[in-house]
Amino acid sequence: MGSNGKSRETKTINLALQGGGSHGAFTWGVLDALLEDGRLKIDSISGTSAGAMNAVALVDGWVRDGAEGARQSLYDFWFAVSKKGRFSPIQRTALDVLWGSWNLEFSPSYRAYNLFSRMFSPYDLNLLDLNPLRDVVDAEVDFDHVHTCSDIKVFISATNVWTGKVRVFRPEELTPDVVMASACLPTVFKAVEIEGIPYWDGGFGGNPALFPFFYETDTEDCLLVQINPIERRATPKTALEIQDRMNEITFNAALLREFRAIEFVRRLKEDGRLEGTSYRTLRMHRVSADAVVEDLSASTKINAEWDFLQYLHGIGRAAAQDFLDEHFNAIGEKATLDLSEELSPDILPDRRRKSIGGHMREAMTRLRPGGG
Repeated sequence: MGSNGKSRETKTINLALQGGGSHGAFTWGVLDALLEDGRLKIDSISGTSAGAMNAVALVDGWVRDGAEGARQSLYDFWFAVSKKGRFSPIQRTALDVLWGSWNLEFSPSYRAYNLFSRMFSPYDLNLLDLNPLRDVVDAEVDFDHVHTCSDIKVFISATNVWTGKVRVFRPEELTPDVVMASACLPTVFKAVEIEGIPYWDGGFGGNPALFPFFYETDTEDCLLVQINPIERRATPKTALEIQDRMNEITFNAALLREFRAIEFVRRLKEDGRLEGTSYRTLRMHRVSADAVVEDLSASTKINAEWDFLQYLHGIGRAAAQDFLDEHFNAIGEKATLDLSEELSPDILPDRRRKSIGGHMREAMTRLRPGGG
């Protein structure tokens, strides 16, 4: 038994980290709790956009000083993001701060940004191709460590603009340009060219890609950290709400396709129709941010205030602790994410409320949103 009273049995798992801008701080919290707990050995990580940034920051720190180094590296990365965000012209209004709202929708600069991004391309407005996050990635991540890490493999997805197909970059191929390509929203930034080929956000083709786990690792358990909700129980009516929901559906489409493939193979194996073949499946698990992001507009994905990032981090930690309490014993034995239910076209009972465990419920009560 460890000092926290938990069994020191360790299990191996792959991590799939979604993108979602500042909401990636929820994933930071999840990773922080998993690393602190120490019972899960990370084999490989597949990440997109903010998930890619979390992945390379974690591995860089891991090479420096194991789990504690990874935790410190993630903290340093997100703190650097918040420092860079102080210079953004898009900030909460005084009323939003007073009302305790993290949203930026009423900020005049956000409204202007949203309007101009629909009328003009980054080739018109961002002539110098400025991206503050590039400076953060350059400064905070040592990619030599990412290339040489033998303990954890990292796979990062980006979308080939010419073909529309996803490309998964292997550890030895990872550079700041690859990470920025994975996070390249085409309405905000120019396409990132790698070897003469332009790339956009990896979320169009895999948010994140799961198929590398079939070919690059023998580990059959995968923990998905999901920060883009698949399901919302409200009909969007304003122009911003409609656009936000369209983006969520688009960025989840590739993930759902992979869910279908995994579930199809699982059923064939269960029926004994793949005996003697090399087909294998994944035991899927999930930590979801649905309970917190359902009350956050898409504008909060560019809110880089330290208080907001810490808020998401705290809830992510609590969600990971709930997952470990409820599902650690199932890892290596059975899936805890029912893909057949996820793929059902029907309206199902409210899963979100059932998914809020005690740690997460307490954190959402304790960490008062809005800050200021």
